Amino acid sequence: MAAADQETHASGVRPRSYQDESYLHGFLGNVDDLQKNGVLQDVVLEVEGRRFPCHRLVLSAASPYFRAMFTSDMAESRQKTVVLQGLEMRVFEEILSYIYSGTLHVSLDKVQPLYHAADLLQLDYVRDTCSSYMAMNVERSTCVDLYKFADVFSMDNVRKACLRGIARHFTEVASSEEFNSLSVNQLTEIICHDELDVKEETTVWEAVVRWVQHSRENRLHHLPSILPYVRFSLLTSDDKAGILEHPLVREDPGISKVIRTEVRKENPDLKSRLGMTTEMVLMYNPTWRHHDIFLMNPREEKYINCSYSEEDIPRFTDITVTSDNDILVLETKEAANDHQLSLFRYNNKQNMWEQVGVSLISKEHYDFKFLKELLVEVDQTLYYLAVDQNGGRPLLQTRKYNQQARQWLECSPLQFDKTINKRGSFFALSCGSHIYFFTSETLHSYDPSQDQWSKRTPPIDIAKVCTAVAMGTEIFCTDRNFTQTMVYDTESDCWQKLPGWPNPGNFVVDHHPSLLVLENQLHILLTCTVDLQEGIVYLLYVYDRSADAWIDLKANVPDDIRCVAYGPCCPVARIYLPYLTY
Repeated sequence: MAAADQETHASGVRPRSYQDESYLHGFLGNVDDLQKNGVLQDVVLEVEGRRFPCHRLVLSAASPYFRAMFTSDMAESRQKTVVLQGLEMRVFEEILSYIYSGTLHVSLDKVQPLYHAADLLQLDYVRDTCSSYMAMNVERSTCVDLYKFADVFSMDNVRKACLRGIARHFTEVASSEEFNSLSVNQLTEIICHDELDVKEETTVWEAVVRWVQHSRENRLHHLPSILPYVRFSLLTSDDKAGILEHPLVREDPGISKVIRTEVRKENPDLKSRLGMTTEMVLMYNPTWRHHDIFLMNPREEKYINCSYSEEDIPRFTDITVTSDNDILVLETKEAANDHQLSLFRYNNKQNMWEQVGVSLISKEHYDFKFLKELLVEVDQTLYYLAVDQNGGRPLLQTRKYNQQARQWLECSPLQFDKTINKRGSFFALSCGSHIYFFTSETLHSYDPSQDQWSKRTPPIDIAKVCTAVAMGTEIFCTDRNFTQTMVYDTESDCWQKLPGWPNPGNFVVDHHPSLLVLENQLHILLTCTVDLQEGIVYLLYVYDRSADAWIDLKANVPDDIRCVAYGPCCPVARIYLPYLTY
């Protein structure tokens, strides 16, 4: 044992380490003062003719680029003046300000050269900050330019943000000069997106034609490789005939042949573009013996009742809309030794339900007396949840779906501390990258990356949760009479009260209310009565966050919604309406 340790052991006092926070903060300030006062500078960096006296030690500590320059056998390590190429003077001035002060100033007009300089000088913080700044400030006028820049430097977060911006403003962007400067790979990446906000596929074809004609001699030979990304099957017969008569096509037999081949192709799985679809609320009631799904968008006064024969629609227990806008339903059946789970996908074009997977869960270890079964998607993975109340403390079974094997794989279960009210409502909602399962008394969060459940703060200020919906990073819920409404912030684990229903007409809620998110706004659908003679009245309110008030939309909801108006959750999907009659 070392002498110092012996002394410590003998005295019974252990050594401690102390950190001087004021020194840590003051040191950088002192270094900045040395730079401003021109003290102890030992090297001059020259950028675009301007000289910047600096300290080798400070530069080497901040940047691996300068460390390699000044500590190796490179000629610059011995030079008093080092000329830096490929940098702008105004940008390097900002870089030096960051190195000596720790403060970085970013603006849209210099973020690209600033990122380029940070990439060259290996300044990770500056590079990451610039990347985040670009991703958060994508606008219609800058999305193409930022997209091309992000493509060069492989910035996935910026590329994705720009692609969303281009898709959202495709008609305007496709008419700009910046669009004509795209490479063929960039063009095809853009036009293959489902999210293009175009009303007709002819808009995509016309954008391709403009791009080719901008430099016809250099680009015409690319057209056959671009054409498969134009969705010709979404075009009318007249549109297809018009394209085949286009001079660009008629004058080149090879291109004409490719287009004719593409036109003849039938792809039943081909999705419509985002701009061709309409957000529709899916209303259904699995407890009723009928076979209807009601689609509605009251804001656009669109209402469609889809009726099916008993053999054409599964008797599903839950329904969900995925991030890819697939409408999936779960059908469960009891067997002698197994519990059968079947998945069905809605085919919008054929207005029919197609089975996409069947699997069995063994009852060897569990007696599946489910109170409720739920289907949720998180990060493109499906999860099946079911409450087993057999025995003492209830258990929430959790499974995720393996699409390749078409099997449900076991995940961590959730054991509750006490018995759950069998008559209460249960909710499983995906919000961000987590699943939230809650009742009026409990709230738990499931992290798929850790395969772990954790307890969160329950909605204690509400008597009985009746309906709930997730929007952004928040979860909204209310009671049966729409008098107690609350919002849960998943990031801060905090609940906040919202105003309840103003009820100006002395209505009585006749059925479960349904919270829903339509066009990125919170809505609630109420089924009410005034008296027996008046009958049923349907009311739709939207929450105005700035006014902190519920506004009556005065929607004319038709009476035939009654058979399918069912809580507690109403998914919303984008539907291509020309495939349906209404």
